[in-house]
Amino acid sequence: MGAMAQTSPVVAIFASDKGPGDPERASLMGEVGRVFARKGARILCLAEGGVIPVPLITAARTAGGAVEVLADTGIVLPPALASVPITVLPDHAERLAYLAATAAVLVGLPGSLASATALFQTWANGTQLPVVMLNRHRAFEAIRGFAADVLAPAVPGHDRKIQFADNADDLWNKIVWVGEQRR
Repeated sequence: MGAMAQTSPVVAIFASDKGPGDPERASLMGEVGRVFARKGARILCLAEGGVIPVPLITAARTAGGAVEVLADTGIVLPPALASVPITVLPDHAERLAYLAATAAVLVGLPGSLASATALFQTWANGTQLPVVMLNRHRAFEAIRGFAADVLAPAVPGHDRKIQFADNADDLWNKIVWVGEQRR
Protein backbone atom coordinates (compact mmCIF):
# COMPACT_ATOMS: atom_id res chain seq x y z
CA MET A 1 0.00 0.00 0.00
CA GLY A 2 3.04 2.27 0.09
CA ALA A 3 2.43 3.78 -3.33
CA MET A 4 -1.11 4.78 -2.38
CA ALA A 5 -0.41 6.22 1.07
CA GLN A 6 -0.69 9.90 0.07
CA THR A 7 -3.62 12.31 0.35
CA SER A 8 -5.14 12.13 -3.15
CA PRO A 9 -8.37 10.10 -3.47
CA VAL A 10 -7.88 6.42 -4.24
CA VAL A 11 -10.25 5.21 -6.93
CA ALA A 12 -10.60 1.46 -7.48
CA ILE A 13 -11.34 0.98 -11.16
CA PHE A 14 -12.75 -2.28 -12.46
CA ALA A 15 -12.02 -2.54 -16.17
CA SER A 16 -11.21 -5.03 -18.88
CA ASP A 17 -10.51 -4.70 -22.57
CA LYS A 18 -11.18 -8.39 -23.23
CA GLY A 19 -14.12 -9.47 -25.34
CA PRO A 20 -16.26 -7.82 -28.04
CA GLY A 21 -15.64 -4.11 -28.55
CA ASP A 22 -11.99 -4.22 -27.41
CA PRO A 23 -10.79 -1.14 -29.35
CA GLU A 24 -13.57 1.10 -28.06
CA ARG A 25 -13.16 -0.08 -24.47
CA ALA A 26 -9.41 0.41 -24.71
CA SER A 27 -9.98 3.97 -25.93
CA LEU A 28 -12.47 4.60 -23.14
CA MET A 29 -10.02 3.28 -20.53
CA GLY A 30 -7.37 5.61 -21.92
CA GLU A 31 -9.70 8.58 -21.67
CA VAL A 32 -10.64 7.75 -18.07
CA GLY A 33 -6.97 7.22 -17.15
CA ARG A 34 -6.00 10.63 -18.54
CA VAL A 35 -8.91 12.50 -16.92
CA PHE A 36 -8.41 10.88 -13.52
CA ALA A 37 -4.64 11.46 -13.59
CA ARG A 38 -5.14 15.15 -14.42
CA LYS A 39 -7.62 15.45 -11.53
CA GLY A 40 -5.11 13.93 -9.10
CA ALA A 41 -6.83 10.61 -8.43
CA ARG A 42 -4.70 7.65 -7.45
CA ILE A 43 -5.89 4.63 -9.40
CA LEU A 44 -6.02 1.12 -7.98
CA CYS A 45 -6.58 -1.58 -10.65
CA LEU A 46 -7.39 -5.24 -10.26
CA ALA A 47 -5.45 -7.71 -12.43
CA GLU A 48 -6.63 -11.30 -12.26
CA GLY A 49 -6.39 -14.29 -14.55
CA GLY A 50 -4.08 -12.48 -16.94
CA VAL A 51 -6.57 -9.64 -17.51
CA ILE A 52 -4.78 -6.33 -16.97
CA PRO A 53 -6.32 -2.96 -17.91
CA VAL A 54 -3.17 -1.89 -19.78
CA PRO A 55 -4.76 1.06 -21.65
CA LEU A 56 -6.02 2.56 -18.37
CA ILE A 57 -2.68 2.15 -16.61
CA THR A 58 -0.65 3.45 -19.56
CA ALA A 59 -2.81 6.53 -20.11
CA ALA A 60 -2.90 7.45 -16.42
CA ARG A 61 0.87 7.12 -16.04
CA THR A 62 1.54 9.04 -19.27
CA ALA A 63 -0.62 11.87 -17.88
CA GLY A 64 1.44 11.86 -14.67
CA GLY A 65 -0.96 9.83 -12.55
CA ALA A 66 -0.30 7.35 -9.77
CA VAL A 67 -1.38 3.77 -10.39
CA GLU A 68 -1.12 0.63 -8.28
CA VAL A 69 -1.99 -2.83 -9.55
CA LEU A 70 -3.56 -5.36 -7.20
CA ALA A 71 -2.94 -8.79 -8.65
CA ASP A 72 -3.12 -12.54 -8.31
CA THR A 73 0.07 -14.62 -8.25
CA GLY A 74 0.04 -15.10 -12.03
CA ILE A 75 0.65 -11.41 -12.78
CA VAL A 76 3.03 -10.63 -15.60
CA LEU A 77 3.08 -6.97 -16.54
CA PRO A 78 4.25 -5.92 -19.98
CA PRO A 79 7.83 -4.55 -19.93
CA ALA A 80 6.55 -0.99 -20.45
CA LEU A 81 4.75 -1.22 -17.10
CA ALA A 82 7.63 -2.76 -15.15
CA SER A 83 7.85 0.23 -12.79
CA VAL A 84 4.16 0.15 -11.80
CA PRO A 85 3.77 -0.74 -8.11
CA ILE A 86 2.14 -4.16 -7.66
CA THR A 87 0.57 -5.70 -4.59
CA VAL A 88 0.16 -9.45 -5.01
CA LEU A 89 -2.43 -11.25 -2.90
CA PRO A 90 -3.01 -14.92 -3.75
CA ASP A 91 -6.63 -15.09 -2.56
CA HIS A 92 -9.46 -13.47 -4.58
CA ALA A 93 -11.44 -12.54 -1.45
CA GLU A 94 -8.31 -10.95 0.04
CA ARG A 95 -7.86 -8.82 -3.08
CA LEU A 96 -11.44 -7.61 -2.95
CA ALA A 97 -11.14 -6.82 0.77
CA TYR A 98 -7.94 -4.86 0.04
CA LEU A 99 -9.76 -2.87 -2.64
CA ALA A 100 -12.61 -2.08 -0.27
CA ALA A 101 -10.24 -1.06 2.53
CA THR A 102 -8.01 1.10 0.33
CA ALA A 103 -10.39 2.88 -2.05
CA ALA A 104 -12.65 5.86 -1.45
CA VAL A 105 -14.93 4.89 -4.33
CA LEU A 106 -15.46 1.93 -6.67
CA VAL A 107 -15.68 2.66 -10.40
CA GLY A 108 -17.00 0.34 -13.07
CA LEU A 109 -16.09 0.77 -16.71
CA PRO A 110 -17.76 -1.19 -19.50
CA GLY A 111 -15.76 -4.37 -19.89
CA SER A 112 -15.92 -8.05 -19.27
CA LEU A 113 -18.19 -10.05 -17.04
CA ALA A 114 -15.15 -10.76 -14.84
CA SER A 115 -14.53 -7.06 -14.10
CA ALA A 116 -18.23 -6.39 -13.46
CA THR A 117 -18.43 -9.42 -11.17
CA ALA A 118 -15.38 -8.28 -9.17
CA LEU A 119 -16.92 -4.80 -8.81
CA PHE A 120 -20.17 -6.15 -7.45
CA GLN A 121 -18.47 -8.74 -5.22
CA THR A 122 -16.41 -5.95 -3.66
CA TRP A 123 -19.47 -3.77 -3.13
CA ALA A 124 -21.70 -6.62 -1.90
CA ASN A 125 -19.25 -7.68 0.80
CA GLY A 126 -20.70 -5.06 3.13
CA THR A 127 -18.59 -2.12 2.05
CA GLN A 128 -20.22 1.27 2.38
CA LEU A 129 -18.23 2.62 -0.54
CA PRO A 130 -20.08 4.46 -3.27
CA VAL A 131 -20.10 2.93 -6.74
CA VAL A 132 -20.00 5.01 -9.91
CA MET A 133 -20.43 3.30 -13.28
CA LEU A 134 -19.71 4.63 -16.74
CA ASN A 135 -22.90 3.70 -18.56
CA ARG A 136 -21.46 4.01 -22.09
CA HIS A 137 -23.78 2.35 -24.62
CA ARG A 138 -26.07 1.44 -21.70
CA ALA A 139 -23.51 -1.06 -20.36
CA PHE A 140 -24.92 -0.80 -16.84
CA GLU A 141 -28.55 -0.09 -17.72
CA ALA A 142 -29.80 -3.27 -16.00
CA ILE A 143 -28.07 -2.14 -12.81
CA ARG A 144 -29.63 1.32 -13.16
CA GLY A 145 -33.04 -0.35 -13.34
CA PHE A 146 -32.21 -2.52 -10.32
CA ALA A 147 -31.15 0.58 -8.38
CA ALA A 148 -34.41 2.34 -9.21
CA ASP A 149 -36.71 -0.63 -8.62
CA VAL A 150 -35.04 -2.56 -5.79
CA LEU A 151 -32.57 -0.34 -3.98
CA ALA A 152 -34.62 2.87 -3.97
CA PRO A 153 -37.37 1.54 -1.67
CA ALA A 154 -35.01 -0.64 0.42
CA VAL A 155 -31.88 1.47 0.90
CA PRO A 156 -32.28 5.01 2.21
CA GLY A 157 -30.12 7.42 0.22
CA HIS A 158 -29.31 4.83 -2.44
CA ASP A 159 -28.67 7.65 -4.91
CA ARG A 160 -25.69 8.74 -2.78
CA LYS A 161 -24.30 5.21 -3.00
CA ILE A 162 -24.75 4.39 -6.69
CA GLN A 163 -24.33 6.79 -9.59
CA PHE A 164 -24.19 6.43 -13.36
CA ALA A 165 -22.17 8.63 -15.70
CA ASP A 166 -22.22 9.23 -19.45
CA ASN A 167 -18.57 10.10 -20.15
CA ALA A 168 -15.17 10.37 -18.41
CA ASP A 169 -15.65 13.96 -17.21
CA ASP A 170 -19.14 13.17 -15.90
CA LEU A 171 -17.68 10.09 -14.20
CA TRP A 172 -15.15 12.27 -12.37
CA ASN A 173 -17.87 14.79 -11.38
CA LYS A 174 -20.02 11.97 -9.96
CA ILE A 175 -17.03 10.66 -7.98
CA VAL A 176 -16.49 14.11 -6.48
CA TRP A 177 -20.20 14.40 -5.71
CA VAL A 178 -20.49 11.02 -3.95
CA GLY A 179 -17.36 11.88 -1.97
CA GLU A 180 -18.98 15.09 -0.79
CA GLN A 181 -22.12 13.17 0.21
CA ARG A 182 -20.09 10.90 2.51
CA ARG A 183 -18.83 13.83 4.61
